[in-house]
Amino acid sequence: MTRPHIVVIGSSNTDFVVRAANIPSPGETVLGSSFFEAAGGKGANQAVAAARLGAAVTFVGRVGADQLGDRAMAGLQDEGIDTGLVVRDPDEASGVALIVVSDDGENAIAVAPGANSQLLPSDVDAASESIAAADVMLLQLETPMRTVSHAVRVAADAGTPVVLNPAPAAEIDAETLREISVLTPNGGEALKLAGLSGSGLDAWREAARRLRSTGVRRVVITMGSAGVLAVESDGETRIPGRKMEVVDTTAAGDSFNGALAVALAEGAALPEAAVFANRAAALATTKPGTQPSLPTREEVEALG
Repeated sequence: MTRPHIVVIGSSNTDFVVRAANIPSPGETVLGSSFFEAAGGKGANQAVAAARLGAAVTFVGRVGADQLGDRAMAGLQDEGIDTGLVVRDPDEASGVALIVVSDDGENAIAVAPGANSQLLPSDVDAASESIAAADVMLLQLETPMRTVSHAVRVAADAGTPVVLNPAPAAEIDAETLREISVLTPNGGEALKLAGLSGSGLDAWREAARRLRSTGVRRVVITMGSAGVLAVESDGETRIPGRKMEVVDTTAAGDSFNGALAVALAEGAALPEAAVFANRAAALATTKPGTQPSLPTREEVEALG
């Protein structure tokens, strides 16, 4: 099989991770049990996820002209990712994320975007040939919305399918939504984007219905331990969650999105692609860290 080509446009961060018994409440200090540093950022994570699952990946983003940027670039290149379209920003520091992971695997994250906040529509234009040649373009919302919207238009004009992971949740204009092939929010993001409250399967179904009414062709909602809900014109598919020994959930969403993009780029139908992505996400919860926890193709296929 020819390797699918995926263009990922998004953020690159360095994660500073503290493990603690619980995530601190406002005003509370907790003593952590360990600390480590790892490469992260939703865009870079999803690029690495896709590369480890067999795709040829081009990453479009910005990092600072600093040591963190040097390490981020080297890490992406070590994964075989094309970084020729990554801009080294002389004026902004590389992005960082401060993450607390509790003993039950849940997490809380604060991000200082740095150079990610300066990703420009012109940076997307520089990648237009790669976007046109790609099987799928994958985006998130850790870079400026105007740049995300511009990238969606560039891909739509080229006929390249767009997978948008709307994380963190933010308002997306109707024109952009109409050009998205697959929207992949988690449960909370789906409700926020649809203007709903509540939780549970019925609420997520209604959120998917409302999002599709805006023109989004397919909506895939990740529901944590409840699994995945994939909704398209001819119905819905619910994929149950997988019981794993959870260590850290930080990279589960990014693993899911990278895997979904790979499966779709290989020609899989949406339900089949969501099953594959659900396996990848489950495996990512069994190891600490973000990029270090992202599984290989062999691991995903072995999970069955």
